[in-house]
Amino acid sequence: MAKQLNRRTAQGRRTRRVRRRKKKHGLPLWGRILLWGVGVCALCVMAVGALILAVYSGWFGPLPTEAQLQEIKNPQASVVYSCDGKLIGRYYIENRSNVAFEDISANVINALIATEDVRFYEHHGIDEVALMRVFFKTLLLQKRQAGGGSTISQQIAKNIFPREQWWGLSTPVNKIREGFIAMRLERVYTKNEILTLYLNTVPFGENIFGIEVAAERFFSKKPKFLTVDEAAVLVGMLKANNSYNPRLFPDRSRERRNTVLDLMVENNSITREEAETLKAKPLKIRYRRISYNEGPAPYFLEAIRPQLLEWCSSHTKPDGKPYNLFTDGLEITTTLDSECQQYAQEAVSAHMKKLQGTFDDHWKGSTPWAKNKDILNRAVRNSDRYKALEKAGKSRKDILATFNDTIETGIFSWEGINTVRTTPMDSLKHYLKMLNAGFMAMEPATGNVKAWVGGIDFRIFKYDHVTAARQVGSTFKPVVYLAALENGVSPFDYYRNERIVYEEYNNWSPRNANEVYEGYYSMEGALSRSVNTIAVQILMKTGINNVVATAQHLGIKEPLPAVPSLALGAASITPVDMTTAYCTIVNGGKRVEPRYIVSIANSDGKILTRFSQSSMTATPLTAENCRILMHMLQAVVRGGTGHAIRSTYKIPGDFAGKTGTTQDNSDGWFMGINPALVTGCWVGADDPGIHFRTTKLGQGSYMALPITGIFFSKLYRSPRFSVLQNEAFIPPSSTVLAELRNMPVYKDNDGQRFNDDGQQFYDEAIPYTPARADRTWAWERFKDMFQNRGN
Repeated sequence: MAKQLNRRTAQGRRTRRVRRRKKKHGLPLWGRILLWGVGVCALCVMAVGALILAVYSGWFGPLPTEAQLQEIKNPQASVVYSCDGKLIGRYYIENRSNVAFEDISANVINALIATEDVRFYEHHGIDEVALMRVFFKTLLLQKRQAGGGSTISQQIAKNIFPREQWWGLSTPVNKIREGFIAMRLERVYTKNEILTLYLNTVPFGENIFGIEVAAERFFSKKPKFLTVDEAAVLVGMLKANNSYNPRLFPDRSRERRNTVLDLMVENNSITREEAETLKAKPLKIRYRRISYNEGPAPYFLEAIRPQLLEWCSSHTKPDGKPYNLFTDGLEITTTLDSECQQYAQEAVSAHMKKLQGTFDDHWKGSTPWAKNKDILNRAVRNSDRYKALEKAGKSRKDILATFNDTIETGIFSWEGINTVRTTPMDSLKHYLKMLNAGFMAMEPATGNVKAWVGGIDFRIFKYDHVTAARQVGSTFKPVVYLAALENGVSPFDYYRNERIVYEEYNNWSPRNANEVYEGYYSMEGALSRSVNTIAVQILMKTGINNVVATAQHLGIKEPLPAVPSLALGAASITPVDMTTAYCTIVNGGKRVEPRYIVSIANSDGKILTRFSQSSMTATPLTAENCRILMHMLQAVVRGGTGHAIRSTYKIPGDFAGKTGTTQDNSDGWFMGINPALVTGCWVGADDPGIHFRTTKLGQGSYMALPITGIFFSKLYRSPRFSVLQNEAFIPPSSTVLAELRNMPVYKDNDGQRFNDDGQQFYDEAIPYTPARADRTWAWERFKDMFQNRGN
């Protein structure tokens, strides 16, 4: 009984405690948990609301207004076109070009919507389903990789207004901010305009932005012509630019392409059958890199940049600010012809690759600086590494020590740029032995520059050899001969081939390359065989000052030394000036300046400035003397030092030229002349101390002429330019022409005479006799004289 009573008493106490707790708290446990949850949710909602209000109010930076969004303008690359409308380069901070909606293939639009925003046409900037996913997975669960699902409008906001860091609030603040901007974008722009804005701003890796540059880079076409599978490749890259780059990771890109095609099926953009057919196709790209450093004409772009910057500084936009070459999307049309430029690039590459191999074999087992250490020491001192360390206060000993450190770097070769482990010294030696080239082509009638190759690879060799002054060798001799004609020297005189000592010039005595000093040459013969002794005789007869004046009339701007060696090309002159001078000769003494730019338009295509065609400037030079000289220069390729133009490269029609070789074979030149197109070509090493040891390999006819020969061979085979073969030089007067044609170009010491083709010359004044026919030694000597001449 007592136990029962105690049990009831204890139960009563527990009941009373429960009643007291209920009275105190008012709710059972489950109710309290529910209430706590509601409270937390309310606080979260309030916090989110406060955060949204804070973002909207500008606490995390002001939101762009609708008016500002209407003025969205990303940095846009200025594009450079050839005269035939082909893209040849860009100037940019971001490699981006804008394109209109109608110029984008529907395949791109369909692939983009299926992959990035399937409800694009249904929402107004925010996809609520995607927003909830972001809220729960990213904000509450803190899964950074689980977020996403942004609409195209939100992605535009992210691309145009980069995200900022706000400690633990970065993701929600940026998402909310992008949401507000997206809704405003939807009010400002139509759906098509939003798609266009997105495709013009989105990055595709490799520092390129926008669908136009991407289509050009990976498929060498305009975005309007992208096929379904090509569009799928590019849209697939948006998930991860580098990971799905079709050039770097073709297998991965193909898988991603096929995923996009499946998504297009789900979105009813294509049928399942079409998708399976396209998925079975191999991935094919036509990769073409056109940037500031790479493309058809990087040296030309760098050459015209100062002129364009000057134009920008003196021309203002409607807002009163000067144009910016790198951000305002200017459209620049140049005089360059894309086909001419292509042939010039191909000619330089083909010949220089072969010539470099010959040069390396020539120096195998030795080095060009083995007997002259100053060459290597000079290269070390002029290197960027040496200058930077010297500027940093390092001692010469410490600087030189770093040249023996092992580094990993890209090294240029004609097989490509390869990453290797080497030392700075070995890298420097490698580049020191590289031969380079400069080539340009210019219309003498207009001054329009049609081709410009300043070196073998702009990525590595920035120095433009078209604008670099180098000794010109015998390419200067036509200037001497024209000056002589202008000053009354007869083109019908003969000059003795002999060594002369010029005592008033420190007993200087010019030498012929083949060391042959005998016989007599006409002016034509001496020019076509490039005889040094006679060139100096004619210069001295004409007067050095008269030769200098003639050079200036022709368009040569470099200072010229007033010494007899000027006749042999001791002056350093740029290929630009030499080409201009030869154009003046073709024009009969009328000078025309090089013209590079045709017009500049704004990003909408409105012409801002149209550059007039270069006008011919009259000079004191007479047309008849220029035509006489041009007749002589045709003999250079007919049977003189430039005969390979005819014999090896089979260049038909009227053609003239002049070879040039400098002392020690440091520079090889060839000036090629079609009546409608003049070319100048230089070949050599950056340091004149690096050169071939024999004239056979170092002469202009071996180093430079082949580039011109290959160029014109390709050009004449082109349907667009084959007509150049029919162009004709204006001849001298009929009387002068007949006299020149009837003159033997060479007479030996016994009076035998020879034509410019090396055949013995006969006329009524010197009858043919068996005794004379038997004396073949003179012809053999003469043959040797012109076949082994290269200067």
